[in-house]
Amino acid sequence: MTNIIHLEKIVKKFYIGTENELEVLHGIDLDITKGEFTSIVGESGSGKSTLMNIIGLLDRPTSGTYEMLSVDVSNMRDDDLARVRSRQVGFVFQTYNLIPRMSALKNVEVPLLYAGISQAQRTERAEELLEMVGMADRMLHQPDELSGGQKQRVAIARAMANDPAIILADEPTGALDSKTSRLIMDLFHKLHDEQGKTILLITHSQPLADETGRILTLVDGQVVGERRGTHAH
Repeated sequence: MTNIIHLEKIVKKFYIGTENELEVLHGIDLDITKGEFTSIVGESGSGKSTLMNIIGLLDRPTSGTYEMLSVDVSNMRDDDLARVRSRQVGFVFQTYNLIPRMSALKNVEVPLLYAGISQAQRTERAEELLEMVGMADRMLHQPDELSGGQKQRVAIARAMANDPAIILADEPTGALDSKTSRLIMDLFHKLHDEQGKTILLITHSQPLADETGRILTLVDGQVVGERRGTHAH
């Protein structure tokens, strides 16, 4: 299987060289192959978000090797990293991160705009994606006119805009009630099962993690366990 993500001995330190230097990740090794639905679980402070930021190319490791799609991104220049990130990574955050005064449709178009796609193609692709996540009838609504679950569906459509190699979902149901969380998880399953999307879910919820194919447990910046979930590919 093709490795989408390959991490080797990834260390992340903050306040380097100061007396309160803090090492948050202690030599993480991780491979994620194409088409996997993987979750990383851990309590608050376990290093989940730091690891997510490194995998999503939002931050750099202090040491270690990181390859995405067999390309070493550990020492890439910022503008090259930004290009890889915008093409290969789709983000879904707990806080949705939608642009307030833009319609759902325009929010989904944003990554396509950065990718230099023409207006007509952007609109067509965004409409398609919103339909796929069940938001066709709300595409002209602005975020403040949408419920939490609807905002998250728009965020998932936006994450899919450039057909990324991997979707990183950081506590995507953290702000939602159980019924809405179920709808969002069903949507991730649909992307995984029907489109073969590679998904990495960061969560503190064991029941949600159990629904994925592979579960990694992070404690104090180290992967301390791995087990199979209920969701086979």
